[in-house]
Amino acid sequence: MTSPESVIIRCQDNAAVGVTFRDRFSFDADSVHYAVELRAPGLNARVDEVVSWIWDSDLAPFLEGLAADYRGWDGERSWRTDDADLTVAAVFRSGGYVGLTWTLRSWPASGGRWGASVTTWVEGGEQLAAFAAGIRQFLHGER
Repeated sequence: MTSPESVIIRCQDNAAVGVTFRDRFSFDADSVHYAVELRAPGLNARVDEVVSWIWDSDLAPFLEGLAADYRGWDGERSWRTDDADLTVAAVFRSGGYVGLTWTLRSWPASGGRWGASVTTWVEGGEQLAAFAAGIRQFLHGER
């Protein structure tokens, strides 16, 4: 599900498992700040201020590359923010599905260290491409 205010990805194997991107804002033209929430039975985790810098490779091109390789790949591909508060690891499984393991970590200065992860399984072609387009729109305001 995508709207200008949020983007949600849910696991095909269990719809109670998902990731939400919301509360996007910017202080300047160089970065975008947003919140990421993980959900699974018994788990709710949120990082309030993930930062994407315009000069770095953000999440959208990583997801678009995965969608372009819908026939699969060997091993794991990964992406992370500069601060490593959000990381994504992607694997391909037979049947054309991609497992995206989303990991959130607290900021080191937050006083208490914690981490949480969920894995969303999605169809590696059109479903992943639509999610990547939603993330691009969310992060960059592109329609």
